[in-house]
Amino acid sequence: MAQVPTGSTFFIASTIAAPETTTILTNASPCVVTAAAHGYSNGDIVFITSGWGRINRSAFRVANKTTDTFELEGSNTSNTTYFPIGTGVGTAKKVSTFTQVTGVMAPQSSGGEPKTVNYKFVESDVEYSINDGFSATNYTLDLDADQIGTAGYSALKTLTDVQTDTILKIVTRSGSLNLIPCTCALNEAVAMADGQINKVKVSFNGSSRPVRYAA
Repeated sequence: MAQVPTGSTFFIASTIAAPETTTILTNASPCVVTAAAHGYSNGDIVFITSGWGRINRSAFRVANKTTDTFELEGSNTSNTTYFPIGTGVGTAKKVSTFTQVTGVMAPQSSGGEPKTVNYKFVESDVEYSINDGFSATNYTLDLDADQIGTAGYSALKTLTDVQTDTILKIVTRSGSLNLIPCTCALNEAVAMADGQINKVKVSFNGSSRPVRYAA
């Protein structure tokens, strides 16, 4: 069923736990991660670093956990060309706290489009095009400037100062989930215009491809 943005809520990963070392990442769909006594629960959100560039600095939901393993729900690392055997290890960090960002207006996304390289051989009168990955995904939000002092505003301000990896979580009215691994930048210069409330702008600069989960 089609949806509109109305009713969506926005959260930022304001506290991320210390990293757990991952010792095995399987070539599977979904990928199974081994991290001894990790302590995670199904439904937790984790930030992954990996020797596999396609999932490095990504965010996933934990599924089917055991004492020492868990699945990265929605992942597919079965292709050994893209995910060479034995080279995907790194770290996993659980999001301990998501803080809601309130007073959100005019959410916009950009990027994520396929990048292409065009080329042509001299002997041909036809130009060719091949895929060259994807552009970075970015989000921008306008915030009510009077949100200053709220927990979400303070979290954005802190993350802007330290520029550490974080995760933007968007929950739609239906309950579907969007996870955008990113860094954030809060511009506290207040935009003023007659007939409008005072606003500030925050940008989220993607570090990997977003992951979506159905309601």
